Amino acid sequence: MLHQKLSQKQLQRLSPQQIQLMKLLQVPTAQLEQRIKEELESNPALEEGSNEQEEFDAQEPENTKAEEKDEQVATDELEDIDLSEYYDDDDIPDYKTRSNNYSADDEDKEYPVSVQSTFHEYLVDQVGLLNLDEQEEKIALQIVGSIDDDGYLRRDAAAITDDLAFGQNIIVNADEVNEIIQQIQQFDPPGVAAQNLQECLMIQLEKANENIIIKKAKQVIGKYFELFSKKHYDKLQKQLDLDEDELKIVLDEILKLNPKPGSAYASSSKERQYITPDFFLNNKNGELELTLNGRNAPELSVSRDYKDMLEAYDKSENSKNSNEKQAVLFIKQKIDAARWFIDAIQQRQQTLLKTMQSLMKKQYDFFISGDETKLKPMILKDIAEMTNLDISTISRVANSKYVQTEFGIYPLKYFFSESISTDSGEEVSTREVKSILSDMIEAENKKKPLSDQKLMEGLKEKGYNIARRTVAKYREQLGIPVARLRKEL
Repeated sequence: MLHQKLSQKQLQRLSPQQIQLMKLLQVPTAQLEQRIKEELESNPALEEGSNEQEEFDAQEPENTKAEEKDEQVATDELEDIDLSEYYDDDDIPDYKTRSNNYSADDEDKEYPVSVQSTFHEYLVDQVGLLNLDEQEEKIALQIVGSIDDDGYLRRDAAAITDDLAFGQNIIVNADEVNEIIQQIQQFDPPGVAAQNLQECLMIQLEKANENIIIKKAKQVIGKYFELFSKKHYDKLQKQLDLDEDELKIVLDEILKLNPKPGSAYASSSKERQYITPDFFLNNKNGELELTLNGRNAPELSVSRDYKDMLEAYDKSENSKNSNEKQAVLFIKQKIDAARWFIDAIQQRQQTLLKTMQSLMKKQYDFFISGDETKLKPMILKDIAEMTNLDISTISRVANSKYVQTEFGIYPLKYFFSESISTDSGEEVSTREVKSILSDMIEAENKKKPLSDQKLMEGLKEKGYNIARRTVAKYREQLGIPVARLRKEL
């Protein structure tokens, strides 16, 4: 049986302004300028630069209504609005988004951008040097377009013939494509257009001046590549009839080759990225001074023209028709949106500073010394409790943000790590353990590198009682291969 009943629920909903703030918190300083430009373009009531004559009521604006209203409802709403609050010049000074966060130490400088030609443009230029007819040139350009940023041609000849047939209506066979691939493999840089590492290294060796060392190196790559890649040096010595010193000379020659020929050139698919720090941290005689980078946060204000329009409308003695009232309501909504955005930018900066100040306090020893072993265990919850902010807010602040110190530029994520207990019961950061582990591996005898078991025993001697599998996990997180692959002759 169907029946109706009343029930009361308490729901937590985010206002549009809260959502806007959360999105802005995620934006790093390097991208904030673009975000502000987008807002300036979409809202004519928002202007860049301060206006000394503009002074606004800084009360929190009323919430906009999500649903669309019909013309009559909009008109009724307008009649209840006190328009004087939108153009009054006698209240609190205008919003400022930069002045309180701008440091005299912030130099007027431009961040560098890459202006060199890209890797693919360099290859295309070389295509023009080949003696090709019109169709062959199109094939060559298709091949060059299929080469990745490392310099490898990951698609085989059959796939490229399909691309030409469906994309450009050019019918060729795999042999014709392979013939042009071989010509492109003679391009600079050596090793370009190879389909795998073995072929890439072999192309480079083929271009080298022939001697006994190069001849042996070709044997290693051509016939014994698997033994070489797995560092089975004893077996290589037997196969090549070389002693240890002779094999080392051959391997040194191979290690001079470039496994990624395209890596020396600017990326063809994306611009080089330069880190713009969100914070500047200076050590002045043991006192840490924190500055928020305000370079990409220009002063913003609400348009004087829009306020003048409201003032003129309010003082008009003529009867106001429906269209005029709709226009004024539109202006009011744009002014409110501009206020909310300016307020969100301010809240963003205050939240960033509050979070970084707490992080700075927690990791004071590191910021003074630059010593990784001074880093304390710290998780998002620790900073959330110190700032009385939500963990999700701290996470947004830490994401993609950087701080510039006298020891270098660090991502904020760098300072967050779990803790482990030493034999003495002291809580230390896992980053400290990783630092010690890295130092142990760097100092090892490369002819007999330390196994994970030996590394575990070494850490235990230093008071860090962790399991072998944990050592392996930390080693992998550091990007360090297993002992066998670290072996050198």
